[in-house]
Amino acid sequence: MAKHSAHEGSVGIVAPQRFCAPGEFALQCGESLDGFELVFETYGQLNAARSNAVLICHALSGNHHAAGYHAEDDAKPGWWDACIGPGKAVDTNRFFVVSPNNLGGCHGSTGPATVNPATGAVFGPAFPTVTVKDWVRSQALLADHLGIERFAVVVGGSLGGMQAMQWAIDLPERIGAAVLIAAAAKLSAQNIAFNEIARQAITSDPQYRDGHYRSANANPDMGLGLARMIGHVTYLSDFGMGQKFGRELKSGDLSAARDVEFQVESYLRHQGKSFSQRFDANTYLLMTRALDFFDPAGEWDGDLVAALEQARCDFLVLSFSTDWRFSAARSKEIVDALIAAGRNVVSAVIESAHGHDSFLLPLPRYTSVFKAFMDRLAAGAEADAEAGSGDAP
Repeated sequence: MAKHSAHEGSVGIVAPQRFCAPGEFALQCGESLDGFELVFETYGQLNAARSNAVLICHALSGNHHAAGYHAEDDAKPGWWDACIGPGKAVDTNRFFVVSPNNLGGCHGSTGPATVNPATGAVFGPAFPTVTVKDWVRSQALLADHLGIERFAVVVGGSLGGMQAMQWAIDLPERIGAAVLIAAAAKLSAQNIAFNEIARQAITSDPQYRDGHYRSANANPDMGLGLARMIGHVTYLSDFGMGQKFGRELKSGDLSAARDVEFQVESYLRHQGKSFSQRFDANTYLLMTRALDFFDPAGEWDGDLVAALEQARCDFLVLSFSTDWRFSAARSKEIVDALIAAGRNVVSAVIESAHGHDSFLLPLPRYTSVFKAFMDRLAAGAEADAEAGSGDAP
């Protein structure tokens, strides 16, 4: 694949693909979908042994566009381009990377913003509740479609890391390793509270219209923007925000207390406005509820060790020193449970000033630890491919 002309080291120009799953798809909530579609992207090449596939699971506001560019003049690459590409942690010279937009998403996959074929109208608030377990099953169907019996590794940060954990528990025979970055085995009460505040901001916006805003040609911009502002603050650290913004003014006279706007206020308003124009409010509600409901130990009487005993793969668990939304202590709980379950696990706490958002950034120690683990898996996949070719007549 040709390199992007203005950005060396990229996977280049990529095009989204579409997987259509026919037939009834039963959801954990008890409802079902009459088929569904997932939009996804792929990077790199699947080897002859089909042993080098990597699944990328996105976080709350992510999507399928994890790396590369959709056009020559795109200003920004995919959301995880720092870690996916030639020679990077997820090395597309060695791995075949599959990156879907989750079921219920708002970037082309079947979800609240798409048309319900049974009614001819947008699903809107009638779209059923989906869970991390539902995502794993839908992603497994995508893997079947691509001829991938087993992923070399399933990787995710934040909500994506929760999906990687669920993959290891639910489909242990189909995953060789799991990478859990800035994740947790379940949300704390504080995290659930932040999500509920964000949901209340959306649903209390008069333009939300009980979730039927699209049919009314409206959008809850104010509520969705506030939800994003709330979330964004929790993804950063106090120290990092102080370094980036301090108490610098955007405008006004602080000494006279007149028309004052701090830089951080301007930044948050921009983030909120931008997000409200590119993300669906009903999808935001759906995704935050999936976060809240995630608790794989719940099926094992609250015993996380028992849940993780179902896994057979190796694990990499990474956390960040200033992440207070998904703290290093939450990752330690996962690591301790994995050790008690007898699973192989590598873990590290990465020093960073950037809070939860650290997992999106090219921090040297983070990417070096990540890459070392992935390179070992790539070598194993290459050995499998070599052995397979040796068996051929």
